Amino acid sequence: MNEAFGVELKEYEHPNGRYRGRTGPVHLPAELQNVVEGVFGLDNRPQAKPHFRRRQGRGGVRAAAVSLSYTPIQVASLYDFPADANGSGECIALIELGGGYNPTDLSNYWSQLNLTETPTVSAVSVGNGSNNPTGDPNGPDGEVMLDIEVSGSIAPAAKIVVYFAENTDAGFLNAITTAVHDSTNNPSVVSISWGGPESSWTRQAMASMDEAFQSAAAMGVTVCVAAGDDGSTDGVTDGLNHVDFPASSPNVLACGGTQLIASGNEITSETVWNELANNEGATGGGISDVFPLPSWQTGAGVPPSANPNHNEGRGVPDVAGDADPTTGYVTRVDGNPDVIGGTSAVAPLWAGLIALINQSMGKPIGFINPLLYQDASTAADFNDVTSGNNGAYSAGPGWDACTGLGSPIGMHISASLAGDDTTQSKGSEVTG
Repeated sequence: MNEAFGVELKEYEHPNGRYRGRTGPVHLPAELQNVVEGVFGLDNRPQAKPHFRRRQGRGGVRAAAVSLSYTPIQVASLYDFPADANGSGECIALIELGGGYNPTDLSNYWSQLNLTETPTVSAVSVGNGSNNPTGDPNGPDGEVMLDIEVSGSIAPAAKIVVYFAENTDAGFLNAITTAVHDSTNNPSVVSISWGGPESSWTRQAMASMDEAFQSAAAMGVTVCVAAGDDGSTDGVTDGLNHVDFPASSPNVLACGGTQLIASGNEITSETVWNELANNEGATGGGISDVFPLPSWQTGAGVPPSANPNHNEGRGVPDVAGDADPTTGYVTRVDGNPDVIGGTSAVAPLWAGLIALINQSMGKPIGFINPLLYQDASTAADFNDVTSGNNGAYSAGPGWDACTGLGSPIGMHISASLAGDDTTQSKGSEVTG
């Protein structure tokens, strides 16, 4: 392998184990330049991390001032999701790079919510991935259960299929392509709550995954991706701002986070999620260093990057929803009740909404981004979040690099999309 690709493979150690890595760029013979799209598997280091945050116990006046929790059904009601749909006939695909779920936990959770019908949940193994609960609620089990419980509670008659793959760039890509091209389960929406800073990915990996998302768009499959939980730096300590990939792909719906405060069934306050000062995360968002500004985002007022280069690129996120763990979601993980937040909750929240919309329309909405940006300029489809920041970027009227267009008003979005006669042609538009 070293000789074939002109690299030097080595074994590395890190706190979570060992992995194979390489030094130097990957080389190919010139005659294969336009044949080989990417070389995967030389490096099998853990590529992505889950974007969920468990509520942390802390004392003081601040903790007492904001300490709420909601079931996914309550959040859906606050966001006015269609009440006349249940996801029947739809399949939601969840991509997971570790952990697993316990059917007994799910059964107990659905009973806790008093659901009259419950989703059918099944697992698909991709490569060496499998449904393998760790028994540690602080580990990836929290991500898996959050994704299933949020999406399944919102669309209880839908089929939930969980695709388990290894946490490598090759495993991640294989999971996406397997889900998108699954002719048995035929998912109409994919939810991804894993990712990492653009700077941590190779260009070939990002290009290959973006091509997979283009294929999804062409096939009428919507892909919802968490925007990250570490503010505008995305957890990188180089003094610059970074966006999370795959949320930065222009062919996915990037989902940012808010702090949602409600009284009864009314939203009383919604601001940008930023609890970095309390070590409880903040919504990701910013300007891509890799992908150019998509055509459908040109009228949204996306600013140049806050970095010194002031790059003009794809703005992240597109939309938002409740993510702050201090106003988090009631969950059950490894037999334990818990409250979890993070943009990991927002991707399955939007996936559930899209499943309801697909059912109502009788067809998949597909690549939804151009339609949302178009409708946002003429209709009140979103709760516009105008207060707060995620570090380098502040919220304001209209689109911003903290909460995108805002949090959903589900019935308005559904009505707007149902009234658009050009849904199918626009829904197949992709941005390379």
